[in-house]
Amino acid sequence: MSSKFSIAGLAQAFQVSRSGYYAWAKRQVQSGPRARQNQILLAQIRILHQEHQSRYGSPRIWASLRRLGLSCGHNRVARLMKLNGIRARQKRCFRPRTTQPGQGAAANLLAQVPAPQAPDQIWVSDITYVATRQGWLYVAAVMDLFSRRIVGWHAASSLESLLVEEALKQALQSRRPAPGLLHHSDRGIQYTSSGFLELLRSCNIIPSMSQTGHCYDNAAMESFWSTLKSELVHDADFYSRSQAVRALFEYLELYYNRKRLHSALDYQTPVEYEYVNN
Repeated sequence: MSSKFSIAGLAQAFQVSRSGYYAWAKRQVQSGPRARQNQILLAQIRILHQEHQSRYGSPRIWASLRRLGLSCGHNRVARLMKLNGIRARQKRCFRPRTTQPGQGAAANLLAQVPAPQAPDQIWVSDITYVATRQGWLYVAAVMDLFSRRIVGWHAASSLESLLVEEALKQALQSRRPAPGLLHHSDRGIQYTSSGFLELLRSCNIIPSMSQTGHCYDNAAMESFWSTLKSELVHDADFYSRSQAVRALFEYLELYYNRKRLHSALDYQTPVEYEYVNN
């Protein structure tokens, strides 16, 4: 609301200093209803941020608040978080080289089919690595592209094809998909090995593979690895491979699949998204 009187004129008329007026006005703002609401909201933001181990930025914090029935705008949440130094763990760029090109790769069928409309229509898979004081731990994971749920994974100290075979076997045991499932991966020697291709054939799974040098043909898995690295791996100091495996189990099975809100799923968890949409 504008006024035709200046602050200086009003201060002189009421015989108070301008600094005194501004101090009074600041106290009114800080103790008003809006300020009290912000303090309550900030307390809930801190609880959620701590509960998710600093993994959530303002979009997921805002979505979590809405799920709790708290009505507030995203900009308000973002502003409170910025003013109070509350931020998500920062992602770091990484380009892992876990595979070498293999022979007999399949065509990229993923680029030719529509997006999945139900679980167990398209699975995507990839390999990454985790540093431990014992040495590298290699991790293969299988994701259901419909729900972004990790349906199978395996970790080992070796990059042999058994790594990806065990991840796929775990997924098959837990899901039991119908014949015709599309499985997409890169063209690494693990995924083009005779053992892995025979496993696909025996289960009536159709292989699909990214073009050489095009990691973003498998963008969902690349995004997932980036999330896992920033939310679990980068700040960790694993003494052993077994310690890293336990941390991966807790993150993948208990947190990522069941608790973490996913932006591509309208801020639902993968398990929740499958339940609601299947």
